[in-house]
Amino acid sequence: MKRIASVIAVLCLSLFPLSSIAQEIGVGAQKPSAAHWLFDGSKKMLDANWEYWEGPRLEAEPPIKWQVVNDPAGPGTAVNTNDPAAANGKYGAADIVTKQKYRDFRLHIEFLIQNEGGNSGVYLQNRYEIQVLDGDSTTHGMAAIINEKAAPYKMYNGLGKWNAYDIVFRAARFDQNGNLIEKALMTMYFNGKKVHGDEYIQQVWGGPFSGLDGGNNGGKGITDRPGGIKLQAEGHDVLYRNIWIVPMEIPQSSTDF
Repeated sequence: MKRIASVIAVLCLSLFPLSSIAQEIGVGAQKPSAAHWLFDGSKKMLDANWEYWEGPRLEAEPPIKWQVVNDPAGPGTAVNTNDPAAANGKYGAADIVTKQKYRDFRLHIEFLIQNEGGNSGVYLQNRYEIQVLDGDSTTHGMAAIINEKAAPYKMYNGLGKWNAYDIVFRAARFDQNGNLIEKALMTMYFNGKKVHGDEYIQQVWGGPFSGLDGGNNGGKGITDRPGGIKLQAEGHDVLYRNIWIVPMEIPQSSTDF
């Protein structure tokens, strides 16, 4: 198994040369040529690539009400998650999800929290939440695989500053009869430092308002269907920018490269 993982690592490094990797992770990472833009700071791209998630709690109506705003920490623009339909932490009421759906992928995303306790979340396949939450270092807090594995809070740059998640994700696997045989797997770098390495994600948390399969057998009933990248609105001033993705096919059980 270690040999297989090493071969995979070599193959992946051939796709992402060592000379460019440092430029492709962390705050301000450059989009590699193999990646697709999900959000480049423009309203045009927001409308082209994203839509409200039509979950059971949806209250927002299109077009997307998230505002493209000036970057408070430098040049450029970002999108603010503070949709009025999600006031008072009503997650699922105004979350946005990519129109394109994915299985295996590499994702880069940057966020800035403006106020204490600011809350949002990045959902992989519109299922598995990677938390964005100021002031919480627990398994429900900043950079955590929510309710499963905490990340070192010291990696967080703090309020009013940009932060970056770089994630390699392998979707859950199923047999020919649709039975789950391997859970989703991920590796993540937070501001350029590895905080999760080849971690299996056990289930979807938060119930049916959270994302795909959240209401299926208490979140344990994962199904074999691709899902988009979702960003959560909870009525807070949390901003996102520089979001890009590389669709992949990861045949073996390793994302740690």
